[in-house]
Amino acid sequence: MRDEALRIACFGRLAVLTAEHDGEIPYRGALELGFSFRGERVPFLSPQKGIFRARAQSGPAALSITTSFRSPYDDAETEEGVLYAYRSGSVDQPDNRALREAYRLAVPLVYFVATRPGWYEPVFPTFIRADDPAAGFVLVEKGAMRGDFDEPEPVAIDDPLERRYVNREVRVRVHQRRFRWRVIPAYRNQCAICRLKEVTLLDAAHIVGDLEEHGEPAVTNGLSLCSIHHRAFDHDLVGVSPDYDVQVSRRLLEEDDGPMLELLKGFHHQPIAVPRSAAHRPDRDRLAERYDRFLARSG
Repeated sequence: MRDEALRIACFGRLAVLTAEHDGEIPYRGALELGFSFRGERVPFLSPQKGIFRARAQSGPAALSITTSFRSPYDDAETEEGVLYAYRSGSVDQPDNRALREAYRLAVPLVYFVATRPGWYEPVFPTFIRADDPAAGFVLVEKGAMRGDFDEPEPVAIDDPLERRYVNREVRVRVHQRRFRWRVIPAYRNQCAICRLKEVTLLDAAHIVGDLEEHGEPAVTNGLSLCSIHHRAFDHDLVGVSPDYDVQVSRRLLEEDDGPMLELLKGFHHQPIAVPRSAAHRPDRDRLAERYDRFLARSG
């Protein structure tokens, strides 16, 4: 009824894929291949719907749930975990029954979060710790793999402090991935300052930090920056004015330390590249807040 062996096989294969792909797994050529269980190939998820129960299962509970890159539902994050929405329609339709059975049986499942189109970060094991059919939500919390090193078992986390810490860690990591793949494409896959177009060297920099007020992971709170300019921006060695003008700190301007520094200084008073869509351009109020800090610290 609980499909323990199948779930362990699923988690084991996902652990390998997660290591191979540094946390973000492509659907094509990886997740679409599923995992092997008793000579059968079992899918991890359904690309068409969010709640998935595999045909190979004997039990009634879902194996995985998915949030798309642009989810049509209103999944909300809390300190305890994620409020995951039922599928629209009847509470008793098969997908919602599979979701509710995962709660009733307290089985572990995988929460797939799409970080960009066609790429997913699997969060596992997770457990459904509360069910509210009237509101149409369940509460999904991160669990842990514990026990023997060779045969760890998925368990729910009971300590409230540990639960909050683990769920916050997952939330921050997923935010960073999704933030990156919203910001960088908005800037046409280039650094806003130097126009470098090597995506592997680009970061999504927060204008206002995500732990500060107004620091939400919105495109308008981000800049696409290469690794060097991101580090310089974070340390207030480079600033961006509310008029989208690059400013280099006085300390750097007065230094003479080779060609790399001279290249960095060359962007002083140059405009940044901004997204073509006005709706994605940097928020001027946030830039003003950050620019004031830059002026105070730049010397």
